[in-house]
Amino acid sequence: MAKNFNVLVFVLLAVAANLFHGSFAQTRHVVGDTTGWTIPTNGASFYTNWASNKTFTVGDTLVFNYASGQHDVAKVTKTAYDSCNGANTLFTLTNSPATVTLNETGQQNFICAVPGHCSAGQKLSINVVKASASPVSAPTPSASPPKATPAPTPVPAKSPAPTKAATPAPAPSTTASPTPAPAPATGRVTYTVGDTIGWIIPSNGTAAYTTWASGKSFKVGDILVFNFQLNAHNVEEVTKEKYDSCNSTSPIATFSNPPVRVTLNKTGTHYYICGVPGHCSAGQKLSINVGSGSSSPATSPSPSASSPSPSTGATPPSASGSPSPGSPVTPSSQSPGGSVSPPPENSGAASLGVAGLFVTVLSIAATFFC
Repeated sequence: MAKNFNVLVFVLLAVAANLFHGSFAQTRHVVGDTTGWTIPTNGASFYTNWASNKTFTVGDTLVFNYASGQHDVAKVTKTAYDSCNGANTLFTLTNSPATVTLNETGQQNFICAVPGHCSAGQKLSINVVKASASPVSAPTPSASPPKATPAPTPVPAKSPAPTKAATPAPAPSTTASPTPAPAPATGRVTYTVGDTIGWIIPSNGTAAYTTWASGKSFKVGDILVFNFQLNAHNVEEVTKEKYDSCNSTSPIATFSNPPVRVTLNKTGTHYYICGVPGHCSAGQKLSINVGSGSSSPATSPSPSASSPSPSTGATPPSASGSPSPGSPVTPSSQSPGGSVSPPPENSGAASLGVAGLFVTVLSIAATFFC
């Protein structure tokens, strides 16, 4: 009976080891980590550096976090990747977060198919290898169970006289106030001017860019991205007087090479026009108000600690010190240019479930064989 029990224990250990090994086989990669999937400030080298220290295997997943409607994820061929051609994609995902399961080995290429984004560096190329499965060897059971050592015959001890136990006084219970949780920081946001239409002469005149800016809160540190065709348009920052009169002489700054990235570095109203003759008067102009972006940290309500007085009865009173937590504050982000909190790459939930199953089976086996 004991030998059969030993064999069963070793078999269960082997099964559990293989289950644990499989639970850690797959990895969840959040592309760009906290930066997310956006136009990087240092060009294509950003995502190249991000992928350089990672190993991608079949079965792993890529998670692309971005603002829906401003970016997308397109899988393309090597030729289309090099030329930033998003016309003929293998597939395109538009809803964020986009999850891609790596189901084949070799080079896999992804770009943002929104015009101008890939050429500005929003592209990722990775090499996927086959997942290596190393077998887990089961421990070899002992040939013969150890001989049982006879237990000595216990000598009955003299029972001591029962003594009356004193009832201890209950200790006062003190509930500690939880530490206030700081409000999540609002990071830098990247706005693509005009979204999918880009920086062009709009069909409905000035109202197009006025409407686009009306529902947004611009802060110092945010970035404006102007997408347009080279030599067909430009971006000029001007004063209010020149904005109203569409006068492009002596602008504050001029940008000619798309995509143009403008970092908002001061508060107040900023004015932008296209300096090509006739374009501003046709509606290619943008005015935005930039705030400081400062916010006071939010704190969770601190419940007061209660210290009940000890009672003189035999049963100590129970004190409830569970505070009602405040509602969590969820940050609102319009673009993944800010801080994005990625999900954990590996989850230990499956491993805990396997461990619980293993302990349960082992307990049942011990009940039957002992």
